[in-house]
Amino acid sequence: MKKIRWGTLIAYIILAIFAIITVFPFIYMILGGLMSFRETTTIPPTIIPKHFEWSNYAKVFAQAPFARYFLNTFITASVTTIVSLFNALLGAFAMVNLKFKGKGVVQMVLLSLLMVPGEAIIFTNYNTIARMGLLNTYIGLVLPFLTSIFYMYYLQSYFGSISQTIYKAAMIDGASDWEYIWKILVPMSKGGLFTVALLSFISGWNSFLWPLLVTNEDSMRLLNNGLTSFASDAGSETQLQFAAATFSFLHLLSWYFFFRNQFFRGLGPIALN
Repeated sequence: MKKIRWGTLIAYIILAIFAIITVFPFIYMILGGLMSFRETTTIPPTIIPKHFEWSNYAKVFAQAPFARYFLNTFITASVTTIVSLFNALLGAFAMVNLKFKGKGVVQMVLLSLLMVPGEAIIFTNYNTIARMGLLNTYIGLVLPFLTSIFYMYYLQSYFGSISQTIYKAAMIDGASDWEYIWKILVPMSKGGLFTVALLSFISGWNSFLWPLLVTNEDSMRLLNNGLTSFASDAGSETQLQFAAATFSFLHLLSWYFFFRNQFFRGLGPIALN
């Protein structure tokens, strides 16, 4: 019994240490947004500000069109999430339930494309967007991300856990594939769909490199790119960068906590597989 208790205690201590290491940067970011410029640049670094500078958040919105950055990020993340979720839903359904010639070849091609890193094709995508005249537009920001092979394969694994007899019974009752998807498959797969939606939204919200390439106007910048507004040749206003990053992070964190139950519920069937 003593060995078990000591082992459990050591495991909790190790877990607590790693939890502190993981959480500390976020805590320091929040506290840094309430510090003065001198406190954020001192060595050794200041951990707790002497006076909470709440005015930093007002300066963020006064110095840069941060509300516009927020709106752009919300629009692009939402559009990407909705369209990519719809495409992943239809693609996963086809791969699981439909039978057609060349299905194995299609799956092999899609799987091979999944292994291609996004950085390898980002400049090809940029040239395509530029030739189409879509720079500094919402369409240019979201077009390369309107479909995701990864999300399709995730939902394919999720749908694979649903018995095929349900689909066959629906067909016998005269339901079309479209009716089966929206009346049976979607209600039974809410957890997986919420997980895909949340992951897609987070990915769109944190997007940095692609918006940096296809936008060069302040009116089309996203939040992560907007942080450069607080840097100049004279140096960076680190306290304002901390405050802006905190605003962006806390908003995203609120979405996660709001949908956390659906997120973990969606991971269940995949873990069982």
